[in-house]
Amino acid sequence: MLKRLAKCIREYKVSTILSPIFVTFEVVLECLLPFFIAGLLGYMEEARLGQHSLELWGTEGVFGIGQYACILIAIAIASLVCGMLSGLFCARASAGFAKNLRKDLYYKVQDFSFENIDKFSTPSLVTRMTTDVMNVQMAFMMIIRVAVRSPMMMVFSVVMAFIMGGNLAWIFVGVIPPLAFILFFIMWKTMPLFRRVFKKYDNLNESIQENISGIRVVKSYVREDFEKEKFDRAATDVQKDFTKAERILAWNNPVMQFFFYSVLSTVLFLGSYLVLSETPVGLGVTLQYTDISQLIVYGMQILMSLMMFSMTFAMIAMSIESMRRIYEVLNEEPTLHSPENAITEVADGSIDFDDVSFKYATTAEKNVLDDIDLHIKSGETIGIIGGTGVGKTSFVNLISRLYDATEGCVKVGGRDVREYDLEVLRNNVAVVLQKNVLFSGTIKENLRWGNPDATDEEMEEACKLAQADEFIQTFPKKYDTYIEQGGTNVSGGQKQRLCIARALLKKPKILILDDSTSAVDTHTDALIRKAFRDYIPSTTKIIIAQRTSSVEDADRIVIMDAGKIVAVGTHEELLGTNDIYTEVYTTQNKGGKAISSLGEMGELEETPIPTTADGGAAPLEKGQPRGGSATNSNKEGGEE
Repeated sequence: MLKRLAKCIREYKVSTILSPIFVTFEVVLECLLPFFIAGLLGYMEEARLGQHSLELWGTEGVFGIGQYACILIAIAIASLVCGMLSGLFCARASAGFAKNLRKDLYYKVQDFSFENIDKFSTPSLVTRMTTDVMNVQMAFMMIIRVAVRSPMMMVFSVVMAFIMGGNLAWIFVGVIPPLAFILFFIMWKTMPLFRRVFKKYDNLNESIQENISGIRVVKSYVREDFEKEKFDRAATDVQKDFTKAERILAWNNPVMQFFFYSVLSTVLFLGSYLVLSETPVGLGVTLQYTDISQLIVYGMQILMSLMMFSMTFAMIAMSIESMRRIYEVLNEEPTLHSPENAITEVADGSIDFDDVSFKYATTAEKNVLDDIDLHIKSGETIGIIGGTGVGKTSFVNLISRLYDATEGCVKVGGRDVREYDLEVLRNNVAVVLQKNVLFSGTIKENLRWGNPDATDEEMEEACKLAQADEFIQTFPKKYDTYIEQGGTNVSGGQKQRLCIARALLKKPKILILDDSTSAVDTHTDALIRKAFRDYIPSTTKIIIAQRTSSVEDADRIVIMDAGKIVAVGTHEELLGTNDIYTEVYTTQNKGGKAISSLGEMGELEETPIPTTADGGAAPLEKGQPRGGSATNSNKEGGEE
C-alpha cells in the first residue's frame, strides 16, 4: 500500500528529500544553542567570582562575550533559515503529493467500467478524493518533517544532556520507555475509532448528496423535517466517534505534563545536591549550577519531541484508514480492457447476440439476461418493450461493452465486441442513457461531448433532427445559453432532446435510445423518429420505450420478460399474437381510438421543417407546426 501511494510523489521527490535534510540541520543547530548558552553563563560566573575579567574578545583559546554573541546569533540565523527552507520544501512536497494523489484517483475512476463503479458508492468516492486525501496529505507532511525532527531532536538532546550533565541525563533516558508506552497505548485505542468514523463520513455525505440532488422532491413532499433528522443522526454518529477518540487523545497533554514536572523536580533536586556537594557526575563532568538550566532545556526538548512524535503517530493512525480507502480505489483494476492488436474500425451497424447470458456479479445466483439470441441487420430500427426490471437496459449495455457478457458472444459489425478498441467501439455506438445528464456549461459545450470538432452547422443540424433547435432559438443566447449543473434550468423533454442531439453528433453506426423520449409529447416523439428514418437510414436504431407508439413503426419489436426474449415481430404481428404487447397497447389506448404513428408520419410529411438558405430555422407561418411544438392536447410543458 505504502509503495503504491509513494508513486504519487513523482516530480516532488527533490522537495521530499530536502525537507528532512534541512530539518536535520535545524535540529543540530537548536541543540547547540543551549550548549553555548551554558558556556556563556559559565564564563560570566567565573568573571563574577574574580577568576578572570570580562573580555569582549577572548584570548588564547578562551571565548569572550563578543565571540559567544556572534556564535549564538549565527546559530540562531542558520537555524531559522534551515527551518524556513524545511517548511517551504515540506509544503511543496505535501501539496504536490496530494495533487498527484487526487489526479491518480480521478483518472483511475475515469478508467473504471460500470462493474468497477458499482463497487463504490458516489459519496464514498467523493470522501476518498477530499477528506481522505487531506488526511493522507497531513500525515505525509508530518512524516517528512515532524517525524524526522522529533526522534532526531530526542537523540541529539540526550547526547548533549550526557555531555553536559553526565549520569544525571539517565533521568531523561529512564522516562522515555514508560512515556512512550502510554502514548502508543493511547494511539492504539483510538485507531479503531478513526477506522469506524470514516465509514460514517460516507453515510453523512450520502445524506447530503441525496438531499441536494433531490431537493425538489423533498420540498414537494414536505419532507424537510425528515431529512433534517436523518442528517442529524448521521452527523451525531460522526460526532460521537470523534468525541470518543478525542477524549482518549486528550490524555496526551496531562501525561506529558506529569512526566515533565516529575523530571523537572528530580533534575532540580539531584542537580542542586550535586552542585553543592561538588560531586562528579561521571564522564569527567563536574556539574555547575549554570548547567542545570540547560539540562532542563534539553529535558524539555526530549519530552516535547516525544509529545510531537505522539501527535504525528496520532495523525498517521488516523490517516491509515484513509490510506487504505484510497489504496482500494488505486488498486482496483478495470474489468474491461482494449485487447492487444484491437480492431480500430467498425464495419457496419449489424448486431448479433449469440446465446448470451449475463449477471452483474459472479456471485449472483440469478442471471439478469438468459439465452438471448437475436440478430439485427445494419440500418434496422428495433423497438424493445418490457416491464420494469426485465433487463432491457442490461441488454443494450452489452452492445457498447459497458459490461461483458457472462456467457455467449455479442458481435457488432460481425466481430466480437471484446476484439474492438473500447474507444472505437463506443464512438460508433452512441447511447442516450435512461438517466440523461447535462454538464455545467453552454449548450455548445454540452453538444461537443458528442464530437469535440463539431461545427456550428453540424450542431444545428443534429438539434433539428432531435427537435431541439426550436426551443434553443427561443433562448436569448441561443446555442451559447449556459446550462446549469445537471441541466436544472431546462425541462426534462428539452434535456432529452439535447442528449439525443449530442449522440447524433458522434455520427454513430448504432444509436441506442434507452427510454430517452419519455418526457416529450407523442407528436415530438413522432417527429424525432421520422427524422431518424429520413436522415440516418443506414444507422441501426434501438429504441427502448414504455409507449407502444414509440416503437410500433419499427422494423421489428422485441418483447422482453424476466431477462428473456419472449417474442419478436412487427406491430401488426405482435398485436394479435403476443399477450404482453397486446395488453400494453390496449391499456395505453383504452378509452379512445389509437392514433397510429404511421398515420402521424404521413401527415408530418406535408409539413417539413422549413429552413432558410443558410440552413437556419425559417420563421413559422401562423398555425404551422414545428418539431417540439405541441399541436395536440399533450402540451410539451405538461408532459415534461
